[in-house]
Amino acid sequence: MSTDLEQFYEIFFEEAGELLAEMETRLLRLDILSPDPEDLNAIFRVAHSIKGGAGTFGFTDMAELTHVLESLLDRLRRNELELRAEMVDAFLHARDVLKHQLDGHKGNGSADPAEVEAVNRKLKELERDTGSSHTPSECLSETIESASVEESASAVGAAVPVAVAELSVAVAQPVSVPENAATYRIEFDCTNLARPVMEKLLADLSRQGQLKNLTEPGNETVCTLQLSTQISEEDVWESLAFLVDPTSLSIEIAGKIADDSPLAAVVPEPVIECEQKHPPAIDQTAATVVEVQEEKEETITPVLSNAASPVPVSLVSSGAKQPAGATAGAPRSKPSAEQSSANSESSSIRVSVEKVDQMINLVGELVITQAMLAQTASQIDPVIFEKLLNGLNQLERNTRDLQEAVMSIRMMPISFVFSRFPRVVRDVASKLGKQVDLKTVGEGTELDKGLIEKITDPLTHLIRNSLDHGIETPEKRRELGKPARGTITLRASHQGGSVIIEVADDGGGLNREKILAKAQSRSLPVNENMTDQEVWMLIFEAGFSTADVVTDVSGRGVGMDVVKRNIEGLGGRVEIDSITGQGTRISIRLPLTLAILDGLSVAVGDQMFIIPLTYITESLKPAAEDIRTIQGQGRVVQVRGEYLPVIALHEIFNLEPTVKNIHEGILVILDAEGSKAAMFVDTLVGQHQVVIKSLESNYRRVAGVSGATIMGDGSVALILDAVGLVNVTKQRMIHAA
Repeated sequence: MSTDLEQFYEIFFEEAGELLAEMETRLLRLDILSPDPEDLNAIFRVAHSIKGGAGTFGFTDMAELTHVLESLLDRLRRNELELRAEMVDAFLHARDVLKHQLDGHKGNGSADPAEVEAVNRKLKELERDTGSSHTPSECLSETIESASVEESASAVGAAVPVAVAELSVAVAQPVSVPENAATYRIEFDCTNLARPVMEKLLADLSRQGQLKNLTEPGNETVCTLQLSTQISEEDVWESLAFLVDPTSLSIEIAGKIADDSPLAAVVPEPVIECEQKHPPAIDQTAATVVEVQEEKEETITPVLSNAASPVPVSLVSSGAKQPAGATAGAPRSKPSAEQSSANSESSSIRVSVEKVDQMINLVGELVITQAMLAQTASQIDPVIFEKLLNGLNQLERNTRDLQEAVMSIRMMPISFVFSRFPRVVRDVASKLGKQVDLKTVGEGTELDKGLIEKITDPLTHLIRNSLDHGIETPEKRRELGKPARGTITLRASHQGGSVIIEVADDGGGLNREKILAKAQSRSLPVNENMTDQEVWMLIFEAGFSTADVVTDVSGRGVGMDVVKRNIEGLGGRVEIDSITGQGTRISIRLPLTLAILDGLSVAVGDQMFIIPLTYITESLKPAAEDIRTIQGQGRVVQVRGEYLPVIALHEIFNLEPTVKNIHEGILVILDAEGSKAAMFVDTLVGQHQVVIKSLESNYRRVAGVSGATIMGDGSVALILDAVGLVNVTKQRMIHAA
């Protein structure tokens, strides 16, 4: 595969994935009794776009399935059929199969042929139930697409200029056009269209109404046509966009056709019945993918191009607009200067994550360099070097602004994650025989792309757990005086420098006695004096499950411990609140980004350490009488009636401290996953926002350390793993006891 063609494939893969996600979202929100026409049109356009792109690139399996899917959707959007629940199920199944086929073409597995055959058969059965028909626009679309694939595939490499003005088609019987028919003026670049393709295009258009060839004699580059027809502008647009270059395609509403026009009319051939055809594979044919990205709208339009000279991907940011409800990124007639400017401002470009990460790393280095300059400047005379210091202050402000701007590039709305769960709730609730609504709040909350990708699996486990263990069956809910339909709420919000994600349900809540009994049967260290928070956290123990029956949804004790471990790996923490009979709320606190950390710098001897602020509750200087030594378990400190284990950093890292007696130093109180500990350090240095560097990739993994950073004086400071240190200390005391 050539580099250029591979680039086109990548764009198709990415945008097809986005279109499939949009299809699923719209299918899940369809009202069976009163479907929104716009949703039906949008779902149809998704299938139509993927079908055209798949046919262009030779992915015949996807083209065949989307063709069958498109036929049924077209009848639904034209009110020829009534939407039924089984149709939505079939559409969702088809979407899943298309996703598997797409993954197969990307080299990630393959679709099950039996499943493909089953969904094809089901879609055809649904259409056969009430008979099959083809609309004029469908015939036009299929014929033009067939011509574009079959004829252009052989002629695209040897296209020659066509004298368009001389082309005409013989007619046996003219097509009558009603008075209320729309008249369109169509212009497009025909430079790369072979003569057979052009003749076929004219013949197909002429069967849809009254067509006139307005191309000026001698003009071999721009074709101008006038079509009076009953089919919509959108249907004409979508059909032509798969054959001609959409960047040059213009469709404008014109006046009535002048009967005395001196220009020759292109008359139609006898009507030929539309036959369903699946686009064949295109061998060694390059493609141009024109991408238009406007606000809340991303589409794809594959266009056949000259195989001998692949055209690079072009980004259309202005000078093009789409028809209302149209698909597939085909620009229309040229807008005004004001519209051009507006489109340019709202357009966007695709940039690989690697390039963004490289830019973030460079900005991180700039921040470190700026901090080093500031550290050096603090030692010079401010009077003599006033201008230099003013410049450095300005550099600091600009560096911080640049850092925030670059970091925002990686920020994505959490709706990218939330949008996946309506399908999960629908499928699992149906399997469990429960009625559940999913409510999402704060979908616009932004989170780092790296966190977005890694938080999906933990949230999926939590939602499945709420569906299985939290929400009761409709019968039981009615007995308890609750609505038959349960509710799961996904909520996201910013809180300080963190993002809070909550998964709440109005189910039965957690059962304290049942959890304690299960923990005792597994020999876990529990007692009746444990707080509710401590009891709730037991469900995150490996292999822990209170399910009476093991199902394919849950019950094996696998999942919740993975949730906890993954969230901890992201620098986050989990909290649980539950009220028996009313429901449960699980809160996840995550940092905004994995690249920058707010931390407190502390000194132990001549070494500097960074403690993440999210785990610090307070710092204090203890009194000597508050320190106790427990034989075989280490030292503890009394803080407001509560004894906390002491973590001595100089003992863990084998350092020589400046202060050896605990009451002479500083204790930093940490709270990690509901477990508290006091970290003994020499002094507190200050609060910093530091750039995180991976210690494991640059050196090796070190117990108790999650990363490293470079301080303003150029020295390296280790970022402590607060959760790991607290848990290790807690386990040591438990085993010693």
